[in-house]
Amino acid sequence: MSEVTQINQRKADHIRINLDENVNFQISSGFEKFRFMHRALPETNLDEIDLKQNLFKRQLNIPLLISSMTGGTEQAAKINQILAEAAEDAGVAMGVGSQRAALEKPERADSFKVRQFAPNILLFANLGGVQLNYGFSVNDCQHAVEMIEADALILHFNALQEAVQPEGDTRFGGLLKKIEEVCRVLTVPVIAKEVGWGFSEIDVKNLVNCGIQAIDVAGAGGTSWSQVEKFRATTQFQADLAAAFLDWGIPTAEAIQIAHSSAPNIPIFASGGLRSGIDIAKSIALGACLGGMAGPFLKAAAQSPEKIREKIHLIAQELKVAMFVTGAANLTGLRHTPIYKTE
Repeated sequence: MSEVTQINQRKADHIRINLDENVNFQISSGFEKFRFMHRALPETNLDEIDLKQNLFKRQLNIPLLISSMTGGTEQAAKINQILAEAAEDAGVAMGVGSQRAALEKPERADSFKVRQFAPNILLFANLGGVQLNYGFSVNDCQHAVEMIEADALILHFNALQEAVQPEGDTRFGGLLKKIEEVCRVLTVPVIAKEVGWGFSEIDVKNLVNCGIQAIDVAGAGGTSWSQVEKFRATTQFQADLAAAFLDWGIPTAEAIQIAHSSAPNIPIFASGGLRSGIDIAKSIALGACLGGMAGPFLKAAAQSPEKIREKIHLIAQELKVAMFVTGAANLTGLRHTPIYKTE
């Protein structure tokens, strides 16, 4: 089996496992520990709550990101089209899955090309940061952006997932210098994204010093990719190794605070276990500018395009009501709304 075929099989496995198995963390995202002070007299009108903001020269109608999920297979192409059409209708951001396979085998590129379905959305290209240590260059990063006409590039970091894969890419040494070169040369902003374990303070500061222009914390509490790898394992040893890390990582609520305090002047994206508009409201009050979700939209996409639209509408309305009863008329007001920890 060729390396590209292995990658495509892995992507197909990831979709199947996320849909069919319980791959959630044993620890929570931490949002349940935070509460807003309820305002009985909010001095604003529900129908005037404004969810809009501008980010990377695009307007978002809702501070929501359909997080990077998939690409590279026929099934993934259908999912990406459905997600992109829903994102366009709602005016939310979207990221595609890792484009590595499309760079190595160009006929796979069409599964990532969603701009034709979503001409106006904020769209993120995506590559694994560690691939810069495996032959990928700044030119490959630029190609990934141009391939899908993206507004920015996500470099994702998944050291733990790679470490528990038998075929994992684990040479993470010396990456910062290469990330700095990408940030210096690329024609669009570069975003650093974890995949479910969060960034530490030192990681955030190092990435910002390299020129990273946004951080997607992707903390613990949602999909556990070590758990996904447990279900992919072909030996008991590999399954046991992956299972040992089920409760590893920085809970998302804490990861947002770490990132915001470490890099107060760049956008922070909250992802990792967000399930509602209330979670997004809490994320923004803690220092994020938008909330990202993957699992809920993957499951909705497997049902019907209408299910995705219903999910987005519900999230938006939950967020509006949460803002209304905290007295926040817009996202700037929400960022300054008091939120307190219950323990």
